Amino acid sequence: MKVLPFLISSAVTVGLIVTLNTNLVLPAPLGGLLSPQQGIWQNAEDDNYNFSTDLKFPQLKGKVNVYLDDRLVPHVFAEKENDVYFVQGYIHAKFRLWQMELQTLAAAGRASEIIGDKALAHDREFRRLGMVYAAEISEKEVEKDPVIKAECDAYTAGVNAYIDNLTESQLPIEYKLLGYKPEHWNNLKTALFLKYMSYDLAGHEDDFEMTNAKSFFSPEDFDKLFPLVQDSLDPIIPKGTVFDSAKVKPVAPANVDSVYFNNKDLADVQEEKPDRDNGSNNWAVSGSKTRSGAPILCNDPHLGLNLPSLWFEMQLSTPTFNAYGATFPGAPGVVIGFNDSAAFGFTNGGRDVRDYYEIKFKDDSRKEYWFDSAWKKTDFRVEVIKIKGKPDYLDTVAYTIFGPVMYDKSYTGGRTNNNKNYAVRWKAHDPSNDLRTFYMLDRANNYADYNAAITNLHTPGQNCVFACKNGDIAIRAQGEFPAKWKGQGDFVMPGTDSSYMWQGMIPQDETPFQYNPARGFVSSANQKPTDSTYPYYLGRDYPEYRGLYINRRLTELNDITVQDMMDLQTSEYDVFAEMAAPIFLKNMKEDELNAGEKKYFDILKDWDFTDDANAKGATVFNILWKQFTKVVYDDEYANAPKLIMRPYESTLLESVLRDTTYKFLDNVETDKVETLGDDVTEALKKATVELDKADKEGKLEWAKYKDTHISHLTKLEAFSSLHLPIGGGTYCVSAVKADHGPSWRMVVSLKPQTEAYGIYPGGQSGNPGSKYYDNYIDKWVAGKYNILWMMQKGQETDQRIKWKMTFSN
Repeated sequence: MKVLPFLISSAVTVGLIVTLNTNLVLPAPLGGLLSPQQGIWQNAEDDNYNFSTDLKFPQLKGKVNVYLDDRLVPHVFAEKENDVYFVQGYIHAKFRLWQMELQTLAAAGRASEIIGDKALAHDREFRRLGMVYAAEISEKEVEKDPVIKAECDAYTAGVNAYIDNLTESQLPIEYKLLGYKPEHWNNLKTALFLKYMSYDLAGHEDDFEMTNAKSFFSPEDFDKLFPLVQDSLDPIIPKGTVFDSAKVKPVAPANVDSVYFNNKDLADVQEEKPDRDNGSNNWAVSGSKTRSGAPILCNDPHLGLNLPSLWFEMQLSTPTFNAYGATFPGAPGVVIGFNDSAAFGFTNGGRDVRDYYEIKFKDDSRKEYWFDSAWKKTDFRVEVIKIKGKPDYLDTVAYTIFGPVMYDKSYTGGRTNNNKNYAVRWKAHDPSNDLRTFYMLDRANNYADYNAAITNLHTPGQNCVFACKNGDIAIRAQGEFPAKWKGQGDFVMPGTDSSYMWQGMIPQDETPFQYNPARGFVSSANQKPTDSTYPYYLGRDYPEYRGLYINRRLTELNDITVQDMMDLQTSEYDVFAEMAAPIFLKNMKEDELNAGEKKYFDILKDWDFTDDANAKGATVFNILWKQFTKVVYDDEYANAPKLIMRPYESTLLESVLRDTTYKFLDNVETDKVETLGDDVTEALKKATVELDKADKEGKLEWAKYKDTHISHLTKLEAFSSLHLPIGGGTYCVSAVKADHGPSWRMVVSLKPQTEAYGIYPGGQSGNPGSKYYDNYIDKWVAGKYNILWMMQKGQETDQRIKWKMTFSN
């Protein structure tokens, strides 16, 4: 029973809340918080709470029955198509309203309305990135599609039906702590949420950092530090695949070397960025490799770990479709899941679709900017940012042919030099109707349906995996991606010349894909989509190690079972360490180690490259690799700009494996010529300082050192799950970091009677006072799964059903 600890923790933390990753204390009226009738006490949910109810709403066209099972998963059966989305909106709001509103307020740059001017920098950053601008464009595109508009309208109406019937006592506790009330939902909020996901998955870039690295290093050193080719590349579409010649042939400007590649200007901007490890694993194996003879599809998206969880499990059923899986509170439909015929999942495409251009304004008025040998008129958008307890802040943002001028004299982005103007060109600003993708996937019966569905997905670009009961498997590196010339967009580009603009998009029929390959599986783990024979430029940095291990295991395995796929999905084997640790083992100068250093080296020797929770070797390796990287590169970066790109970890690993006299092993600040042996030995000596500290604190085991935690969205500890005893890591298939990792694990065997399993680190309810708030976490930590029960008509009396909600007009 969670009532007592919930009340205690709530009372202790009354009036205190931390939001948007800042240390802000936000008092709410104490009397209201402690009111027996309406305060926080009302949020303590008894374990025997009855969720059954009968509701009537005139917006409905027919009857909807919702069967809530023993895990609080709603199985929604609607007589009419769009009624299912009305009820989905209602249920999302019932269990996740505050989460939905927080995410859209953050996306819209409206956090200052709730927490005051300490959120102003965040709000300005997001407004200037054009998040609201992009959502408005997307909403207009949805308005052109009567089917998706009706879906969104129904969803919005359902959310508002719940809000309109919400009493003061039923308000989620976060509203009470912060002292505000929910506002009505609208279709723009759904668009904002989807743009927030686009930001999370397609908003990371390193243009400013790479620009400074290019300006600081010689061309020869830069190419060594940031190579275009990865030695260990095992692409999504296997090496040797033959691609047609490009239909779109982007041409680099004539002055590209002098104006772009050899430009030594520095870009002094510090951005707010999503986690660069936002990625995922997915794969599908053909029936030819499985014991049952049926395809198996697996997916685990790697995102920030929060409470409430990003996902909400749900079944949606109407006379025309029946889908089950992970849904987004804030958007209609099933996003990752399966239906009666097929299963589908996604990993992040990782392409660079966000570029910066330096703008030359005529004067400080910004009314005109120089473009193609003429002064061009600037457009302006006035962003009105409301601030709690203070007057509105008006931010006038200039818009150019490229997009919004994100950084200028009035908004420096943490710069010390604010004399430059940078406009952002982001693919998420372009019109798209991405919700149609999920609408069609929920109804997909075959490969043709899948293909037609995913071509609607423009941003964020995703690797879309598919499996069908007829035996088909497929994967497609889907998105609308700019066709770039080699190196375009790696650095800040001139904004005075149209020849640096994107010259077109890669045609949909040239998107890399696989369909029923001879090897019997398709897979992706955010690695590069293709090898260098693909005729379009794909950028430099892709993580390859999870993909290497997944492909190794899927190649080795036959007679595959669901349990085999669960074991692979939760694997803590570190293939990066398998490749890197021998560098230390073979080159360490053991005779130069003292007893303490030798102790840790012996731990490394005995380690099996598995990042399990109790592995001390994983801690030793990770700290040692971190110090080795510093020993190798810190001297080269000694006088570098503060904001600069560091080499990818694959670069150092592959360079040393290829060449034990790698140029950067030598410390340029000494008279001695350092060797690989010198560097690994020095790295261990430096690592020992941190290892001794961890050992003294009882944190030498990997789980204790890594300290995985799942924080409440406000970072309030009383509502968080801390110090989880779980292994895994960045380069493991189970990519669990401190606050990031597999946010939804799913395994679906497409036998005649679908067999599906899944779990996410949280619970269905967003209420910290409910036993369904975090009840999956221990099971997720243990690598176990829930059965994903696709309820059928006629199973209404099944013992798994605990409550029934009826909706009618």
